[in-house]
Amino acid sequence: MDEQRKLSRRGLIGAAAATAAATTLGPFSSDAAAQGGALLPRDRIGIQLYTIRDQVDALGFEAVFARLAQIGYKEVEFAGYSAQGRRWSNAELRNLLAKYGLRAIGSHVGYTGSYSFTSSLNQVLADAVEIGMPYVGTASSPAERYGQSVDGYQRAAKDFNHFGTVARTRGLKFYQHNHFSEFEVQNGTRLFNVLLDNTDPELVFFEQDIFWAHVGQSDFPGFRPHEYPWNMPERFPLFHVKDGIRNGGPHEGWTMTDVGAGDIAFEPYFCGLNPLNHQFLMENDDAAQEVGGSFADAERGDDYMASLRERHA
Repeated sequence: MDEQRKLSRRGLIGAAAATAAATTLGPFSSDAAAQGGALLPRDRIGIQLYTIRDQVDALGFEAVFARLAQIGYKEVEFAGYSAQGRRWSNAELRNLLAKYGLRAIGSHVGYTGSYSFTSSLNQVLADAVEIGMPYVGTASSPAERYGQSVDGYQRAAKDFNHFGTVARTRGLKFYQHNHFSEFEVQNGTRLFNVLLDNTDPELVFFEQDIFWAHVGQSDFPGFRPHEYPWNMPERFPLFHVKDGIRNGGPHEGWTMTDVGAGDIAFEPYFCGLNPLNHQFLMENDDAAQEVGGSFADAERGDDYMASLRERHA
């Protein structure tokens, strides 16, 4: 997609979604909307560091944090604590975040493996506390441990309740990040609903990856992704703001693209929520392939997310 098409698509989708949002009443009205339509407060716009993992690996965390602060980001979500061939200490990361005015909002850690919730829960939580983040979670599917079945998801839900219980004793909140397979339907039961129904809402939270939820909708129709956070806003404190085009691409028939340049309208999500209760984390798994590389993609993502806030002000 060339740059002119991206800009045109961005404007058309934004206008269409804003009209739809204005004529469709969700179950929650946004405090921001009542204040002139500002959607995303500047201090709630962040980035998942996986987006710029090539820069993290090449430059290290300090140079990356300096660049993100220059772009305007206020929050980051970790995808590991290693860069330039070494594991950076918790103290180093905490000090660098403070130096560049950034807040660590959360971290993705494996469900299983040598460093994971299953094998090293106490260390995972201790690291999160020392770095200074309020959330810590996993982007792994429940199927990783128990298989892609209703029973497997019920068993994973018990694990998640345990992780959430222990996390709460450390002042943290545990979350799970979806991909597309969680939305599969087996014998009339949507697997993602098994997680929701079998986890304690006080202990287990969710980070909706908007792109993957739409992929899940296209593969396993019968739900609207934004209705999950609309109907249960307290369970979805975190979002991955990720965009894509359904064009037969490599991700289950979708291609990831700049945030705001794809087929997904974000306003229907955000107009129905109080943005002060959520974090909005830009992500693009394929950012290094975009025009200008991953930093340029991150800058365009920040610009678009900020424009949602400014456009309706």
